[in-house]
Amino acid sequence: MLENVLINGDSLDAMKKVEDNQVDLIYLDPPFFTQDIQKLSSRKNEEEYSFSDKWNCMDDYLEYMRIRLWECKRILKDTGSIFVHCDRNACHYLKILLDQLFGISNFQSEIVWCYKRWSNSKKGLLNNHQIIFFYSKSSRFKFNKIYTGYSETTNIDQILQERVRDENGKSVYKCDENGEVIIGKSKKGVPLSDVWDIPYLNPKAKERVGYPTQKPVILLEQIIKLVTDENDIVLDPFMGSGTTPVAAKRLNRRYIGIDISKKAVALAEMRIETLIKTESHLLKKGKDAYRNLSDRYINILKSINATPVQRNSGIDGFLEEFVDNRPVSVKIQRDDETLDEAAARLCKASKTKKCIYMILIRTHLDLIDTTEPSSYPSNLFIVDAYDLVIKDILGEQKKKDYIMAV
Repeated sequence: MLENVLINGDSLDAMKKVEDNQVDLIYLDPPFFTQDIQKLSSRKNEEEYSFSDKWNCMDDYLEYMRIRLWECKRILKDTGSIFVHCDRNACHYLKILLDQLFGISNFQSEIVWCYKRWSNSKKGLLNNHQIIFFYSKSSRFKFNKIYTGYSETTNIDQILQERVRDENGKSVYKCDENGEVIIGKSKKGVPLSDVWDIPYLNPKAKERVGYPTQKPVILLEQIIKLVTDENDIVLDPFMGSGTTPVAAKRLNRRYIGIDISKKAVALAEMRIETLIKTESHLLKKGKDAYRNLSDRYINILKSINATPVQRNSGIDGFLEEFVDNRPVSVKIQRDDETLDEAAARLCKASKTKKCIYMILIRTHLDLIDTTEPSSYPSNLFIVDAYDLVIKDILGEQKKKDYIMAV
């Protein structure tokens, strides 16, 4: 049995050399029927990698996939699974093909891999997800349950309390003989869903090698953990730059990688030696770790139709409307900032953004400001926050009431 090898050749020919019922997991990221040439260069433009994803028609593409998926089924163990990666171009056709080959009863999940990736290249909605079809060869497929953290909206205290069904079949808290709610067993978290929020590889990621359609190692690791154990065999018939073999080796699985491109195989061999994986700070720390704006500041920005900006010490937002095709920056004075300090930070940050105007929202008057308003740049406007305006109005009214009383 082949194992821990990278093969240069057509996936159909290579898989025919594998005996029946030998592989535990097959992951394939095949051509997507994009009708385009996929190409990208390495970070230092030392090498260009490309492959054709152009087809005469959908029928030709599906026949190409059908004969290869049939070989995948043949070499899979009865306890094995297959994950087929695709996108909106042909996913609906591939789903029907997979139902025919593996059986509707062996369809397990349609995984939605979602991510943030900005593009204004064409008319229509942004494409911010891809599909991964998960099929088993039989009902005896191996599956390792993965748990994730609870949502911020989940009431953890209620989850910890044990529940039972009453005489009407309604779920109620279970109580002891004294009427006290019984605390249940410890919880592992929430079982992994079919929507995977895993960041796309950014251009500066350490593992990025400049291969078109390269997928992050963390995505493949999740798939491998889900349906295999250590020492199991993982096969990728369209391995490209080698992400699947890298993930398999990192998790102590045996691997078989196949690609028709010599450049791709050479690249995969290099990656197998280094096993570089980019850690996702977003997944580790959570989205809240990237927020430096409190709910109070966000509400202020929304009230003036400004788009909040996170992770910037000088600018908190930009007005939605540009002036003369240039942005208008907004900063909210912090509790520990003087007006001078806030203005200086806003001016410095706005210079690189080529802002035509700057708006500084003053939030307090209790710190001494040394600069006269007239000495600020002419394109900087200072406005008071609503609560400060109200406080000022009430203060003036108290003065009038005091004068009248005297």
